Amino acid sequence: MKLLFDQLSFEASKKVTATYSTSFYGAVRILSPTIQPAIHSIYGFVRFADEIVDSFQGYKQEDLLNNFEQDYLQALEEDISLNPIIHSFVQTLKRYDIDLKLVDAFLYSMRMDLTKKDYQSREEYEKYIYGSADVVGLMCLKIFVNGDQEEYERLKPFAMKLGSAFQKVNFLRDLKSDQEILERSYFPNVDLKNLSNEDKTQIIEEIEYDFEQAYKGIIELPVAAKFGVYVAYVFYKQLLCKLKKVPSNEILDKRVRVNDPTKLLLLAKSYLDIKFNFV
Repeated sequence: MKLLFDQLSFEASKKVTATYSTSFYGAVRILSPTIQPAIHSIYGFVRFADEIVDSFQGYKQEDLLNNFEQDYLQALEEDISLNPIIHSFVQTLKRYDIDLKLVDAFLYSMRMDLTKKDYQSREEYEKYIYGSADVVGLMCLKIFVNGDQEEYERLKPFAMKLGSAFQKVNFLRDLKSDQEILERSYFPNVDLKNLSNEDKTQIIEEIEYDFEQAYKGIIELPVAAKFGVYVAYVFYKQLLCKLKKVPSNEILDKRVRVNDPTKLLLLAKSYLDIKFNFV
């Protein structure tokens, strides 16, 4: 029965989420059970593509990405793939009528990571962020609104701001590994090896603005999605707060994280915020 294979495929994507990101997995578990499998399927797809370009040094990364994309395109055409991650992803795309141009933009940004090491212009930087993060937020938004195109268009700008904020926080958190291992520099016209207080402050203020705009959309989300998205938002804002306290000349030497006890406290506070309509 194909239904059994469908279930297995979504379970495989869920396992990918749990293995690669305990924080995101925790946030997804707070979403309505009706939409959790679809969100896991998106995470599984984008995580595998990201792993190809970030973690598989020593292998033929371009060939791997080409094969991954070809398998995805074939699955779109045939409505099935023996790769369970791709299979569950394609089922989600079709169920929620997600714009395939979003996937194209994502894969384009992943290809940029194979060859591009630094971003000299604001235009390049924003194009990369759109493809690597904003479109993922938009795919998730289409699920949150259960395919409602009118609601999707209304909330789209805010979802993009949330994706941008998350990605920029990741850039700031991962400066050390991006610089030393992947030899990448995402922030345009910034000397990350000699990061000044002025540059760091400007980056932080830009992220804080993105969060402010994103919040306007979070409070408008359907009940099925609001709590889980709000928790992810709170976790990332706490991470940004910690990064803000690290001196600019030390940020390359540290990898800041939010510890588990703090996450539990934030989760409890977020629950109360939602329960008593503070959000």
